[in-house]
Amino acid sequence: MLLLLLLQISGSCLWLGHSEVVTSFEHSCPQFFFKETPPNEALEPNNAARICQRYKNKYYFATLYDRDRRIPVYSAYLYQPGSGKRPKTWMVEPQMMGSVYPSSMAREWVLINYYNITLEQISKSQAVLVDYKNLTGLNRGHLNPSGHHPDNSSRTATFTLTNIVPQNEKLNGGAWKNYEQQIMIKETQGCATTYVVVGAVPGNNYIAGGRVNKPSHLWSGVCCEMDSDMELKAWAVFAENDRNDVQFVSLGELEEMLTQLYGRDQVSLFDRDCPRD
Repeated sequence: MLLLLLLQISGSCLWLGHSEVVTSFEHSCPQFFFKETPPNEALEPNNAARICQRYKNKYYFATLYDRDRRIPVYSAYLYQPGSGKRPKTWMVEPQMMGSVYPSSMAREWVLINYYNITLEQISKSQAVLVDYKNLTGLNRGHLNPSGHHPDNSSRTATFTLTNIVPQNEKLNGGAWKNYEQQIMIKETQGCATTYVVVGAVPGNNYIAGGRVNKPSHLWSGVCCEMDSDMELKAWAVFAENDRNDVQFVSLGELEEMLTQLYGRDQVSLFDRDCPRD
């Protein structure tokens, strides 16, 4: 009996963080969106999950996840870069299996060994580590990159498989990396608060035997509140996922591109006060 109790306590300590599948970003974690306004429903997948990504009892970003394609539609966060090591621990989201499961993000082996949850159960609604094994020409590409966060806890929180997509390795290590690590620093000079939404457009190809969608395009939209007089600034980037090239465009241009690609209603990524020109 004592041994069982110790195992349960040990397992609980290995959860590492928390995330919540919620019904509304506006009511649960609105702080990651400019004027607390998430993107509109034009990007909504048929089987969506809204995740407020929480680690050590603190929210760090929000993710709209496509359960059927097993990739995020977008992740939204505040740009607050800092120095530090890149984490190596990958986690999954138990609540993707249903609200009866714990809200804590955890390593797969912890769920399997301590909570009697099978890998098959986990994999029905989300990607798992084996899906990203033996990739050719692709990487596990973060939407919300760890380097855009200030400390170990916030960077670790980005290492959930609900925040990554199969990304072209040359793009991930080339033009996209240059945008994340160099151009963002230049563009955010003078920004007091920088809101970012990074997303992936579903493609026609899959990895892992058809389980995980390979996006056709990656994109990022930024809305920045300037230090002086609360002036607003916005920009965006857009990339095809089979080319090492990033296009710098206006926020309005990105929204038009996404509207055409999704073929639904007009896409709106931020509150209307964020400039589109």
